[in-house]
Amino acid sequence: MATYVYETIPQTPDEKPERFEIQQSMKDDALTAHPESGKPVRRVITGGYGFTMGGNSPSPSSSGGGHSCCGGSGCGCDH
Repeated sequence: MATYVYETIPQTPDEKPERFEIQQSMKDDALTAHPESGKPVRRVITGGYGFTMGGNSPSPSSSGGGHSCCGGSGCGCDH
């Protein structure tokens, strides 16, 4: 079972979205309504951290397939 984050979709400009987590099978369809209130919801995509081997603590990975060196450091990327 995976844990997914959802938030309610505000129906008025002054309404704040409400976030909640729910465990679902990866095979289940995404929810379209809050299980208790019935308000419309959307799944929130959250980022995570990559883990590198050799460190004592988890840290964001900067060594995997991307072009993270091109952040203005002059590494010679063609961007």
